Amino acid sequence: MAAHKPVEWVQAVITRFDEQLPIKVGHQNTHTKISTEHNKECLINISKYKFSLVISGLTNILKNVNNMVTDIWRAHHLGHIGEQSKDCLRLDETMLVKQLLPEICHFIHTYREGHQHATELRASASAVLFSLSCNNFNAVFSRISTRLQELTVCSEDNVDVHDIELMQYISVDCSKLKRLLQETVLKFRALKKPAQLSVINSLEKAFWNWVENYPDEFTMLYQRPQADMAEAAEKLFDLVDSFAESAKRKAAVWPLQIILLILCPEITHTISKDTVDDSKANKKLFLDSLRKALAGQGSSKQLTESAAIACVKLCKASTYINWEDHSTIFLLVQSIVMDLKALLFNPAKPFWRGTGSQNADVELMMDCFVSCFRINPHNNQHFKVCLASSSPSTFHFVLVNSLHRIITNSHLDWWPKIDAVYCYSGELRFMFSDTLNRVIQGAGTHAPLRMTPSLTFIGKKTTSLKFKEKATDLDTRSYKCLLLALVKLIHADPKLMLHNPVKQAPEMQSSTAELITGLVQLVPLSNTTQLSQEAMEALLVLHQPETIELWNPDAPIETFWDIRMFFLVYFMLGIPF
Repeated sequence: MAAHKPVEWVQAVITRFDEQLPIKVGHQNTHTKISTEHNKECLINISKYKFSLVISGLTNILKNVNNMVTDIWRAHHLGHIGEQSKDCLRLDETMLVKQLLPEICHFIHTYREGHQHATELRASASAVLFSLSCNNFNAVFSRISTRLQELTVCSEDNVDVHDIELMQYISVDCSKLKRLLQETVLKFRALKKPAQLSVINSLEKAFWNWVENYPDEFTMLYQRPQADMAEAAEKLFDLVDSFAESAKRKAAVWPLQIILLILCPEITHTISKDTVDDSKANKKLFLDSLRKALAGQGSSKQLTESAAIACVKLCKASTYINWEDHSTIFLLVQSIVMDLKALLFNPAKPFWRGTGSQNADVELMMDCFVSCFRINPHNNQHFKVCLASSSPSTFHFVLVNSLHRIITNSHLDWWPKIDAVYCYSGELRFMFSDTLNRVIQGAGTHAPLRMTPSLTFIGKKTTSLKFKEKATDLDTRSYKCLLLALVKLIHADPKLMLHNPVKQAPEMQSSTAELITGLVQLVPLSNTTQLSQEAMEALLVLHQPETIELWNPDAPIETFWDIRMFFLVYFMLGIPF
């Protein structure tokens, strides 16, 4: 039947899929979730052969529900189908993509902060756009280029820049990034200021899309510089430099300017010399201004903050270049990295750009932390600052999440592995124990369970910081976030927390028992579902055979049974954790 009536059959699956989405049926039980997933898989498989029919049907669904904003599933599932469609596109399907683009863009542009599902909607829709642009870049580029052209002749100051912002969500390789740069060079000067600022911000994100998705291409740029890439980047640098006529504008463009210089390896080498020709003088002046602002030499707070952002991007980009290439960029990094760390990791004066910037500041510190580790894993001064119990909790959060990123994102051969910081395992275990105490005290639940010497555990007395006053709700939320990050760190690499190179066997057994006990305490917490789930995942990883051997390498089997017997006794006696 399906072979004779493909249109009716595909439409039936799409209709069934639409009827089972949360916006139509409300809360989903296990059965309906499984059924929805089954229908999604059917659509993905069908799209390999009947892509046009599937995309047409789902586009119509999107058109019908764009005013019903709680459904993030449609964009998410379309993303899966977009990823599966790489080998089955035809000319008519390109037209379908053009019809689909406005609906996807609607989810990206319309649902901003304040809407309940704004972040999820944009993330799902941008993932769809990224997938579509992999195979239909010309369609997306045409939309961006058309809007740029319209804005060059627009006399209004308040202009719609949403289509320009699409640059930051699409898949770009080296050739596509060059097209974006060349298109911007042609039209930048004629744009109004809001459009220029949008281009500046969006191109920077497009650069990172390229580097993170095509790191080999970026690495190759420093082995075989491309004249056309450098030409476009230099022209845009000069245009942006002319635009930056005030301190406020300089602060807005410095992060892009450093990226444009990074795209010009030969120019970066030229301006490292004492004297340069007039055409390169503004690049050298830019670098000098960047260094002075970073060191706080007579610059405004705004310029110092922008210099910090630009220098973090420089450090991050340098980690994607093989040190064996002996690039001048590494000398540039070395000239700024000490001042950068002094600015971002100063407990006496934490880096803060104002209300509403906390998440961005944390992300900036994490990028700096990870980049500094990849540049030199043995330069550990910022490690010690972030580990100190007297440092702000934000520093602890940055440390733990940075370590997690190092563990889970280490795909380049020259990036150092996490075992370079196993020497800090003791401090991390203490941070876990201390944070657990604070969360439990803040929640008013039972005190942490301690192992007793009678079961061969020699309890280590921790010097956990005590509450001098009742913790605020904000404090409790902050410690819960840190605790969740620590549990995820255990899950990602249990060896990091179990490492005990200089301790005796009883001490190793005791620290392992304390770590496992802490995780067990988190499992029954009903008001923190995510924390409970992550604790269970961490416990499962800790109980893998190869990990059990690390509980106490001198006596792994005895330690395993001692700890198991301890928990068995407590469960049998019904003693709360």
